[in-house]
Amino acid sequence: METQALDFPKINAVLRTNGTGEVTINGTSHAIEAADEAAVLTDALRLITETAAQLGRPVQVSTTDPDGQGLIIVSPEGVVSEAAPTKPAPRRQQDPLPAKAASAPEPAQVLTAPTPDAPAPEETPAQPAATAPARFGAAVTAAHAQEPATASRAAVEPPARRSLKDASFLISAPVLQPATRGWRGALSRLGLRMDPSAEELAEREDIRIVSQHWPGPRTVAVVNRKGGANKTPTVVMLSAILARYSGAATVAWDNNESQGTLGWRTEQGGHNNSVLDLIDSSQALLSPSAQAAEIAQFVHHQTADKFDVLRSDENDEGDHEVTAEEVDIAHQVLTRYYRLIVMDSGNTARAANWRRMIHHTNQLVVPVTAIEDRAEAARLTLQTLESRGGHDAELARNAVVIVSESTDAKRSMSGDALKRAKDEARRIADGFTPHVRAVVRIPYDPALVNGPIRYDALQPTTQRAWLAAAAAVAKGF
Repeated sequence: METQALDFPKINAVLRTNGTGEVTINGTSHAIEAADEAAVLTDALRLITETAAQLGRPVQVSTTDPDGQGLIIVSPEGVVSEAAPTKPAPRRQQDPLPAKAASAPEPAQVLTAPTPDAPAPEETPAQPAATAPARFGAAVTAAHAQEPATASRAAVEPPARRSLKDASFLISAPVLQPATRGWRGALSRLGLRMDPSAEELAEREDIRIVSQHWPGPRTVAVVNRKGGANKTPTVVMLSAILARYSGAATVAWDNNESQGTLGWRTEQGGHNNSVLDLIDSSQALLSPSAQAAEIAQFVHHQTADKFDVLRSDENDEGDHEVTAEEVDIAHQVLTRYYRLIVMDSGNTARAANWRRMIHHTNQLVVPVTAIEDRAEAARLTLQTLESRGGHDAELARNAVVIVSESTDAKRSMSGDALKRAKDEARRIADGFTPHVRAVVRIPYDPALVNGPIRYDALQPTTQRAWLAAAAAVAKGF
């Protein structure tokens, strides 16, 4: 009989992304520090295998990693297997079927065997057709009795052939790739194939969504009447993720009335050109002889995050405000050179360039920090669009709201302040949920507070949250 793993001793194993881990055996903790995740796993398995060898039997281990929790079995020889899930009770015990349905034969068996509750054919007395039992098996038997020479015909007639159009040797079900993260991923790399966790599968689905190409250019507008609502970081993060994963030509456009902050939070190229310079050169850029590389003299490429930035006018001496007609011209140029446009915006919903931006928008995004006045400004922004009806109202109903935890509460770093920040973000997110298509919460991350914004500088949990936000946006394309 196979030795069974027992719940004693109680073993918990933790694997962290920073090259540390911990194995706790009956309350005794063993901290592990190593060069990488694989080395942590090796040390953890050594401790667990030693315990199993001392007991002379397999042991059960509860595993914890950033993707969640699981159960594995480790033998005294160091062989690892996944603990079998508890089997549910048989269906007939949970939801018994009627006796007649339970004993009904499979359709393929009807032609060759009597039904289980019918006597053998040679023992069945002949009956008139009118009084024959109303059982499917008996009905088929009667039909065969009235059909002469069936066997001889079957021997002569060739079997029916299916069309070759109905078959292909190339069509197959998608193969589920083994786990790559956490305990499951580490064990897979050691040769024990483990299926990915639910969390890893969800991340793979989000990556699939943001990696797709869509027919025709798409325009995303990021709006909130209130300053400090996280509009610019939202524009940068959405542009970076969609450009990185899809490979589609992506531009982030600062559509403020005059001077915006998008240029301050991103890399500057080898020039000082802005949207006004692009508008002045629009005729040449839209000519049939224009080449794709010519757009580079007007936009600022982000070397790590693979998207371009079209800055607003930063001339302190100028007082030019972008008009609706200029938005049309710039949008026409950008859709010639880019598949995706993510537009930053000012704080005035009545401004001509703001309203014209909405006219070109395919997907609306409303960022908000978890502070009451920012949330109220976001609500009023959506309400304004909804009251206008038509295209504007449809954008409001299908908007994606992105709620970021407050930076003010995080600066104190006290436990109570952190909890209040999370609770407030959750309350605001719940308030928007019934009114829009999707709501995504983003944890606080100091890399988003000041200076240039880089996707690689974010913490893993923040990157994952922004990936979910980008997937929610891409579903609207």
